Amino acid sequence: MADGVQELELQPGGTNGVINGVPTQKFKHYRWWFRVAVYIIFLISGQATATLLGRLYYDKGGNSKWISTFVQSAGFPILIPLLLFFQPTTTSSAASPPPTTTTLLLLYLFFGLILTGDNLMYSYGLQYLPVSTYSLLCATQLGFNAVFSFLFNSQKFTSLIINSLFLLTISATLLAVHSDSDNPSKISKAKYIIGFLCTLGASATYSLYLSFLQLSFQKVIKSENFRVVLELQIYPSFVATCGCVVGLFASGEWDTLKKEGSDYEKGSVSYIMTLTWIAIAWQICSIGILGLIFEVSSLFSNVISTLGLPVVPVLAVVFFGDKMDGVKAISLILAIWGSGSYVYQHYLDDLKLKNDMKTRIVVSANEASHNV
Repeated sequence: MADGVQELELQPGGTNGVINGVPTQKFKHYRWWFRVAVYIIFLISGQATATLLGRLYYDKGGNSKWISTFVQSAGFPILIPLLLFFQPTTTSSAASPPPTTTTLLLLYLFFGLILTGDNLMYSYGLQYLPVSTYSLLCATQLGFNAVFSFLFNSQKFTSLIINSLFLLTISATLLAVHSDSDNPSKISKAKYIIGFLCTLGASATYSLYLSFLQLSFQKVIKSENFRVVLELQIYPSFVATCGCVVGLFASGEWDTLKKEGSDYEKGSVSYIMTLTWIAIAWQICSIGILGLIFEVSSLFSNVISTLGLPVVPVLAVVFFGDKMDGVKAISLILAIWGSGSYVYQHYLDDLKLKNDMKTRIVVSANEASHNV
């Protein structure tokens, strides 16, 4: 799909309605688009819900960054039943033997630690920034994704991708310059800057995570099926959850959770339910991410994730009273424009791929007729 990138096209039963482009598979083509649409809805709705509930947690009295980080990965057990529907495949050959158990454990540990640090930075950003500013800054992950894909996944820069990077950079810069008027009075300037930098760092780390994930599929795991993708979500999430538990005890926040729950503005039951639904929402989002990786690619999954971010600032204006002044509106438009530019490049790459395949089919048919 993207220039020079080997996509993670994980196809159930070896079929893919878009790539094959065969008329006899039109029904499968429509089913493929339906599944992709469902996964997109999961991703966008889960991401928006988790972000808004995370902001609600802080606004109503929550203050634990480690518990906020914990719920971003702790809901992984709801994905475990899916493993029953996808049995491990044994398609490896002598030329590409499967990775050893030690290699996989180190890989899960590596990704789990990345997720822990990434989720913690997101927690700082969500605590210290208005949710609208936080979401717009998260849109920079697409620009970081382009850079890391170029460095690690052989992606080529095109004019549309460069345009996307430029627009997303300007969008983030406008928010940084505009911080004085956007900063809530209860948040100090120093904390606002910390939240700003942590959100940028989290966006960069998440993009790096996706690039390393794709690189692991290509160079280490060398197996592309939905069960492998599930395992790379579940086991690193388990490591990240354990890391958060250690952080909870080491920071002393564990001792304050009971008081935090009892002092929560909407009551202790609402406190528990808020955290529970945050965890569920993040897992719904992860199902969408996994589904898009399975049906299309990790790159496309990140594109859709970024496209869903502008939904949150609009909802934040409605539910949290965030200001949507002229500068933030321009930043929002630039973020959508930059994301759209990236998606259009993705569409052009896909169109070119399908045209090339049709050309090869015609050439092969002509050669066969001449041979006859």
